[in-house]
Amino acid sequence: MPARVEHLRGLLESVRAGDLSIEAALRQLDGWQAEDIGFARVDHARFQRQGLPEVVFAAGKTPEQVARIMEAVAARAGAAMATRATAEHFAAVRERLPEAIYHPVGRVITVGGPLHQPDTAHCVLLVSAGTSDLPVTEEAAATLSFLGARIERLTDVGVSGIHRLLAAHEVLTSATVLVVVAGMEGALPSVVGGLVSRPVIAVPTSVGYGASFGGLAALLAMLNSCAPGVAVVNIDNGFGAGVLAYRIIAAAEASGGVA
Repeated sequence: MPARVEHLRGLLESVRAGDLSIEAALRQLDGWQAEDIGFARVDHARFQRQGLPEVVFAAGKTPEQVARIMEAVAARAGAAMATRATAEHFAAVRERLPEAIYHPVGRVITVGGPLHQPDTAHCVLLVSAGTSDLPVTEEAAATLSFLGARIERLTDVGVSGIHRLLAAHEVLTSATVLVVVAGMEGALPSVVGGLVSRPVIAVPTSVGYGASFGGLAALLAMLNSCAPGVAVVNIDNGFGAGVLAYRIIAAAEASGGVA
């Protein structure tokens, strides 16, 4: 149970027992849903709405800003996460939160977690076309691990050597949901989508030469996939793909079936 929910339960029990007045409880609840820390309004109600606390997008923020937001989130939720974080961001966070962990390839900082008990019956398979796609793949991996998903990886199986992908057919078909990450012409999700019966989340990356237009070519190719059951997130959005994949397996777990 998140720390903030335990705190709320304690407040309600104290009011019921007569140990705390309603007015005193209201003072403690001031800023419960949103906390103004000057340069940001931290959304503390997001955990209850979405199943994960507010995640900090570190790019464009100073190390001190990221550290203060993560500290505020962790104080209420018991865990926190930041994406697109640098080593400088991490150093500032670790000063306030010594238990913080940096995932350098995925550029993610996590504090605490997993948020939910991992469901061993369901697995998210992370498929990356090339080694250059790993930063986006590992952003998805860190997100899924933070949420509490069982993950497996299939790396460097792009279409230029498609035999590598076909040799892993058993792994492909055993996953509950697949996150497929590719740059260049973005063909890998379509190929995978034609091989499996499970949901495929396609992630275009900005990897490629000039005519890839920073990932736009891969994005358009994935949106125009002829394989049914392929959904597409934005360019380089490993975080969004990870959250979506987790929601699919969470729904499968809640229904007691297979997605």
